[in-house]
Amino acid sequence: MSRPNTPSSRLAGLALAALATAAVLSGCTTGSDPGATDAPTASGSPAPSGPATAVPTPEPTEEPIPFEIACDAMLTADQLYAFNPNFGTAPGYEPSDGAVSEVVDAEGTACGWSNQTSGELIEIGVATLPPGAFDLRVGQAAMSSNPVPTYGTPPDVEGFFLLSGGVGQAQVFTGERWIVVESEVLVEPGDAQQLVASVLANLP
Repeated sequence: MSRPNTPSSRLAGLALAALATAAVLSGCTTGSDPGATDAPTASGSPAPSGPATAVPTPEPTEEPIPFEIACDAMLTADQLYAFNPNFGTAPGYEPSDGAVSEVVDAEGTACGWSNQTSGELIEIGVATLPPGAFDLRVGQAAMSSNPVPTYGTPPDVEGFFLLSGGVGQAQVFTGERWIVVESEVLVEPGDAQQLVASVLANLP
């Protein structure tokens, strides 16, 4: 004998069916699987780890330009006497460290004269610089020294003076020439002016 299909029996059947469906669906939910690994990207290529490193551009090199001049042509005996009669040739002269030595490194010429009484030394160096090195030296002098317009008329002649450690240093730039005049006897820019003018007049 079949059971009557009453509303209450139909409701009970529907409830059981709903529970069964929920159980099946819950088994398909994706969760965090400790053993799972991330899938590869569509392209299969790893992501970049950082910005690309720029390749430095090599700086151009300039060949030095040798400059040779005899010391008695760079500064004549008469010009030296007019500056100070106590100065004469410095036997065994060697350029001191710093700008005068760098003139020699640039294949220039450096000369020295000493005071026969006090032993004070005057050093003068002259070099011919390639364009890039010339501009660099002018910039360095402008940043470290004081401009001296009385050494010549800018921009044809640019002059600078620095007093450091009791030693005065004049630097003059004209054409391709770099001139350094250095001595303890140079205390202010005007002290070097006569020497600078003489060297400028003697340069070929």
